[in-house]
Amino acid sequence: MWNLKGQTAVITGGSKGIGRATVAEFLKLGAEVLYTGRNADDILKIEDELSAEGHAVKGIVADVSKPKDRRKIVTWTENNWKAVTILVNNAGINIRKKAMDYSDEEYRKVLEINLFSPFLLARDLYPLLKKSNNGKIINVASAAATQDVGTGTPYAMSKAGLLQQTRSLAVEWARDNIRVNAVSPWYTRTPLTDSVLQGERKEYILRRTPLHRIAEPEEIASVIAFLAMDKSSFITGQTIVADGGMSVKAL
Repeated sequence: MWNLKGQTAVITGGSKGIGRATVAEFLKLGAEVLYTGRNADDILKIEDELSAEGHAVKGIVADVSKPKDRRKIVTWTENNWKAVTILVNNAGINIRKKAMDYSDEEYRKVLEINLFSPFLLARDLYPLLKKSNNGKIINVASAAATQDVGTGTPYAMSKAGLLQQTRSLAVEWARDNIRVNAVSPWYTRTPLTDSVLQGERKEYILRRTPLHRIAEPEEIASVIAFLAMDKSSFITGQTIVADGGMSVKAL
């Protein structure tokens, strides 16, 4: 049970950062993987590399905030798999600004990708997740979901909403043997955080973190993999906080 053999997984935002590490982790554990990303060159390069290693993997160029691209994902799974056992909602963006500096378009874009898209894709894949009789959804949230970490109000709003989405769907879909959980990372070394993890800001983050380092994407991927395994079969509606102890440090 410490593997994902026989599992079929859809991973959004799978070409970079935590998503890329999750694709690699799932393949190593024996799953078949469909992953998405918005850059065609990245998608093709990664698919070629992983396929050459003998893995059952497929990359699709898709923006999960667009209905036609979500339909592309669903159509591929319907044509290639009997069911979907795992959905990892990892795709996300951030626009870091003061609250008064956001345009309507900017904050709506953050909410569209980070909050609405996970719900819509879960809804679209629901029949295939139910058909598996062993469905798992893992939403990648953030430490920003439960406390202010100075990363922008729309981002924090979107991730807080994602945690409640996780809890509500976990209860509603439990009767269909679909478990829904979330992972909330603290700062992790990804392209999304490259511009932040520098100078005084990085030193502040390290001071706030008892383990005194930045997380690696593979460390978050391993938590996601655990929630996707049958070893976590009695866990649903929960959030695992992977923050190096930051959230329990008072001073």
